[in-house]
Amino acid sequence: MAIRVQAEPFDPGFEVNALHDANVGVGAVVSFVGYVRDFNEGREVSGMFLEHYPGMTEKALGKIVLEAEQRWPLLKMEVLHRVGTLEPGEPIVFVGVASAHRQAAFEACDFVMDYLKTRAPFWKKENTSEGPKWVEGRASDKAAAGRWK
Repeated sequence: MAIRVQAEPFDPGFEVNALHDANVGVGAVVSFVGYVRDFNEGREVSGMFLEHYPGMTEKALGKIVLEAEQRWPLLKMEVLHRVGTLEPGEPIVFVGVASAHRQAAFEACDFVMDYLKTRAPFWKKENTSEGPKWVEGRASDKAAAGRWK
């Protein structure tokens, strides 16, 4: 299982293929790729800046991954999150899960994304037509994470 927090761009297709490579026991790979949008809450977004606390962020992501590993029979998992300056259309987050069976992979990927949105210490500032704006957490994200308790 791997966790990466990086400023550099990544190729989602490469990441998906790497989850299956060298393990013919993988019967399912489920992935999620989040992209920077050019709008949010009715405002145009020309870009964003993501901040994090190195060490703290990886530790929080590690706890999420560990919990997923304890809940489902997984063979491999990758969590990759970008930080720094990002433009609309760029991938910002990748979660990929490999398992022998699809249901475990689907559920684990969904779980990780729900917890990542509510438990990982990232701070997003969007560049909008109204000036820079910090992005607040959403009640819908908290509700989604609550279904896993």
